[in-house]
Amino acid sequence: MGNGVGGREGGATGPFGTFGLFLARDGQDPAMSTTILLDCDPGIDDALAIAFAAGSPAIELAGITTVAGNVGLAKTTANALAVASFVGLDKVPVTAGCAAPILRPALDAGHVHGESGLGGAVLPTPARVAESGHAIDHIISAIAASPGEITLVATGPLTNIGLALRREPRLASWVKDFVIMGGSASRGNVNHAAEYNIWADPEAASIVFEAGWTVRMIGLDVTLLARATKAIQDRMSALGSLGSSLLLPALAQYADSHDTTGEPPVHDVCAVVSIADPTVFTYTPARVQVETSGRFTSGMTVTDFSPSIIPNARVATAIDADRFWELVLDAYGSVAAKIG
Repeated sequence: MGNGVGGREGGATGPFGTFGLFLARDGQDPAMSTTILLDCDPGIDDALAIAFAAGSPAIELAGITTVAGNVGLAKTTANALAVASFVGLDKVPVTAGCAAPILRPALDAGHVHGESGLGGAVLPTPARVAESGHAIDHIISAIAASPGEITLVATGPLTNIGLALRREPRLASWVKDFVIMGGSASRGNVNHAAEYNIWADPEAASIVFEAGWTVRMIGLDVTLLARATKAIQDRMSALGSLGSSLLLPALAQYADSHDTTGEPPVHDVCAVVSIADPTVFTYTPARVQVETSGRFTSGMTVTDFSPSIIPNARVATAIDADRFWELVLDAYGSVAAKIG
């Protein structure tokens, strides 16, 4: 299957103690980068993840698909187009997907990400529109055309991925790797049990975790340690229009439930960074099952680290935060140098 590339097994400190695609950008060597397809719901931290992908020499962003989540589908798609254009990814195709979860009513987190989904950031209206067709079809066709070559990354609710697997179960064997920002082995951010992306469509998440691949789960256990501190934001202020028009105004109105300090965690960036440098995170094999019917625990990622289990996931349990921000700020610096 090719799942489970890179990373460390044990040895770093974390909350558990010690344990048809867009071609390469100019000047980038495809042999030195990992090709990804990003399924997302921009969203402030999704926007910051796209900006990181634009500047990282280790990432080749082949396509963006959108799903309803942080805000409705029309806004997540418009935001993906605007952010991609702003950071120099005008040729990366953006394809809209599902407007609601598989079984549950549509919802959003506008109270966290602002009415537009990008906090206080106001970007130019892009000259292009989304691709025709549906994200599910694009995900299947793109990965089927290059089996074993594309890493699929999901930073929003898993509706598109779950339905793609229902339509084409072989997708699980065609990807190079599969990474999500979602879930947690220890806590929630919607309630005590569930993280938002899983809680938003637990039925889809259950399909994903039972698909027969190894899910690389970058959850709250590590993403809450990737905080945009005052010192980090000061460094962003030197990044020209990238800092002044996107990064800082977006973060300034990011009302993350785990932040009362003005230093919010940048959850979704973690998923893309984990591909650019697999050593940033430490992983522990686990069996993850998604609760779909609990009155108080719907959306919980029930995580079993027992040595005797057959794992279906590698769960990030520690982060090298200094290395994380070194990579992120270097990538942002590359974008800033290009766009001014």
